[in-house]
Amino acid sequence: MSASQGPPGKVGREHTDRMAVVYVRQSTRRQVLEHTESARVQYALVDRAVALGWAASRVKVIDADLGMSAASAQGRPGFAELVSEVGLGHVGIVLGVEVSRLARSGRDWYQLMELCALAGTLLGDSDGIYDPAQYNDRLLLGLKGTMSEAELHLIKQRMAAGRLAKAQRGELFFSVPTGYVLRPSGEVVKDADEQVQAVIALIFELFDELGTINAVLAYLVEHRIELGIRVREGPDQGELVWRRPNRMTLTNILHNPIYAGIYAYGRSGVDHRKKVPGRPFTGRVTVPIQQWRVVLPERLPAYISAQQYERNLERMAANRARSESVGAARDGRALLAGVIRCGRCGHRMIIQYHRRGDDALHNYVCVREYADRGGPRCQQLAGPCVDAHVTERLLEMIAPAALEVSLHAAEQIESDRARLEKLWRQRLERAAYATDRARRQYQLAEPENRLVVRQLERDWEQALAELESLREDHDRFLAGRPLLLSAAEREQIRALAADLPALWHADTTSNADRKQLLRTIIEAVTVTVHGESEQVTAQITWAGGHTTSGDLVRPVARLEQLSYYPCLAELVLQLDDAGLTSAQIADRLNAEGLRPPKRFATFGAQAIRDLVRRLRTTTDQPGRTWPQRRPPGRNAWWSAALARELAMPPVTLYNWIRRGWVTAHQEPGTRLWIVTADAAEIDRLRALRALPHGYHNRRRWQQQNPPHRSDEPPTTS
Repeated sequence: MSASQGPPGKVGREHTDRMAVVYVRQSTRRQVLEHTESARVQYALVDRAVALGWAASRVKVIDADLGMSAASAQGRPGFAELVSEVGLGHVGIVLGVEVSRLARSGRDWYQLMELCALAGTLLGDSDGIYDPAQYNDRLLLGLKGTMSEAELHLIKQRMAAGRLAKAQRGELFFSVPTGYVLRPSGEVVKDADEQVQAVIALIFELFDELGTINAVLAYLVEHRIELGIRVREGPDQGELVWRRPNRMTLTNILHNPIYAGIYAYGRSGVDHRKKVPGRPFTGRVTVPIQQWRVVLPERLPAYISAQQYERNLERMAANRARSESVGAARDGRALLAGVIRCGRCGHRMIIQYHRRGDDALHNYVCVREYADRGGPRCQQLAGPCVDAHVTERLLEMIAPAALEVSLHAAEQIESDRARLEKLWRQRLERAAYATDRARRQYQLAEPENRLVVRQLERDWEQALAELESLREDHDRFLAGRPLLLSAAEREQIRALAADLPALWHADTTSNADRKQLLRTIIEAVTVTVHGESEQVTAQITWAGGHTTSGDLVRPVARLEQLSYYPCLAELVLQLDDAGLTSAQIADRLNAEGLRPPKRFATFGAQAIRDLVRRLRTTTDQPGRTWPQRRPPGRNAWWSAALARELAMPPVTLYNWIRRGWVTAHQEPGTRLWIVTADAAEIDRLRALRALPHGYHNRRRWQQQNPPHRSDEPPTTS
């Protein structure tokens, strides 16, 4: 007796008292359908179990893994059931044609073998019966498992080498995208249907003009343009069907190098960490173009050039909303989104939107140092003033090309209409052919075969109705958009081009259109705020590398931030000493072109009175005696007096009153506020005033004791 069969008596009563399991598996569904003899041999192992001493009723067949690979135990319910039964001690022997039917992974095989040894379960194949608890049988089983795993890797290696060799010749195709046809000879050609080719070419033209996939999709949907798709499987395989476009299909078309005539292999790979058990096609990841295994340019018929394909990839990458890319032009009011940079650190500035009443405003803020290292914000400024400055420079730059712009716009409109008219003609031609074909089918049918003739008659009537509806839609299209522009339309285009500011600010011009034009001409705008003043320098880098610089004025919050504040303060004190009233001082400042903070148009008398009081208090310069109000009472302060005591702007104290951070009431019949504050309250307010800028806008999650007011900031004690 051979060593593989083992000594007699290996199958004992302790084994036959438990059930025998016959494990049946084939690797692919194709093997299940075509290799029926292998399945018959595996099912015949039931007779072998009976011959070994098991009752037929105690033999269980597990065939849930038919059509599944044994490379992994994941996704194999039959193998999981087998392991479960063995672990519970229900199995006396496991039978299979060969070890590879159980597992081609060393890890799965050795785990099963160890479990069988612990449970006292035998293993059997076409060569004999093995007891995993015995050293010799265990050694032989381990060798068989290693050979099975090595065999699997050899098969995979040979198949991969064959695929790579065929790919290096540019002949490996599993399928081709829309717009192409794979002939039986293996040759890839453009789809013979002219309308299919026209739609594919239109997609690339639209992306070159509009710049985003969403804009291309919206254009196709608006004009009811469908994509011609060849059915890949089923009874209608190879037939042309027309389907609505979708974002995923357009993305695949723009990313596929075959449309540039490039044969590429290895554009995707497998990340085993992302694979889902039972789903063999999961875990696919995109491979960078530098890591493609085969790239053969000019091997296939092309719709676009390789240079245009690279531009499309760069544009799609730039449309992604990331820090390193500009991002797609959207409808937000910030015209410089993606192109404005900080002049201090060189990083791109972000946009912060906020509302003031019914107006939506925005600021440009540089927070890179704050976000990365917790440092201070570099600078920030109101967006409208920068947008207005750049817009003015932009319109000045393109004003000399107004006539050329008008001519190009007219040509582009006529070209767009001619392109759509070509698609309409092709759709009408296709509908007319379908109608004529339905007519011929109806006429060729035998009149006696009423069951067929009635259906063919309905098909003909339906085709006629669709053709008539399409013609009516075409007539409406021509009525709304004639192929050639009229003299009035051309004159309107010239007038709009001549008045570019009106065209720029027109309601029909969207913010996305403005941004797209701005990005076409301007590469970057670098802004630098001079200290904390209102003075800003903006450097515009135009397409081509030319740069221009200009100064602009931004709104600031306080008078002290104004660059001319020292001169303003000196002039106000001089005029006050000269005996001028507050209104006269305000008129003098407005006449000299001085402006208050926040870019208000003019100074007012009340603002001058507040400024004079503050200057007299801070500079200790005697001035005119202002009428003093009586003290409001013990531990009571006028809001202006308390603001001077705390060395803070009165408007800040008023903001505290509005938020409820201090106890105050309004004097009846006046607009004056009286604040109640004893010595302890004064100390609390001083500490509150000493908190860093922006402290109240950040929530302190570490605070354990809630404040005594719901909207009061944390105490500083």
